[in-house]
Amino acid sequence: MDLFAFDKEQYVPCLCGVDEAGRGPLAGDVYAAAVILPEDCVIEGLNDSKKLTAKKRDLLFDEIREKAVSYCIATASVEEIERLNILNATFLAMNRAMEGLSQKPDLVLVDGNRDPKLPYPTKCIVKGDSTSASIAAASILAKVARDRYMEEVDKTYPQYEFSRHKGYGTKLHYEKITQFGESPVHRHSFLKKYYLQREKESRTGEENPGKK
Repeated sequence: MDLFAFDKEQYVPCLCGVDEAGRGPLAGDVYAAAVILPEDCVIEGLNDSKKLTAKKRDLLFDEIREKAVSYCIATASVEEIERLNILNATFLAMNRAMEGLSQKPDLVLVDGNRDPKLPYPTKCIVKGDSTSASIAAASILAKVARDRYMEEVDKTYPQYEFSRHKGYGTKLHYEKITQFGESPVHRHSFLKKYYLQREKESRTGEENPGKK
């Protein structure tokens, strides 16, 4: 189904889409965006941010902000992720994004199957970023904003090459953590399994000194 057709079938005057970016990475804040598009909105190529190239996302980022009735991009910090856990920190970012809207929606469509307890009627949509135009727009705003944030973080901690992996658990990123340890923007709780695995491998190596 066409993403805009899906939104029209919700039959409400003011519809809002909400999505997040950055739940999985080992470092950096988690981002969320809320977007209200006009009823007759047309944005060519709008889709789930993960299905688009970085160049296309950048172009759509500007078009969405230009055409949106209202939008807001919000975050929850690494400290909040560590204190609340990533799910609750994501919900916090989503609620902050809703608070930043200039217009109150009649219905909020949220990507996924977990209710973030927003102060408005909410409907969770599994794979919503490839189903709803409003959610797809929110996914793009959150993704581009977070990628740009990680590029700024890279300037402060260039040794980790955040601009390349955006904080996700790539082979390169783990190599950098092994070499340099954690930075202040790393999520320590996300690295516990990694440290346990390294400790296990270290003990195994000591027990089998002839094994390469």
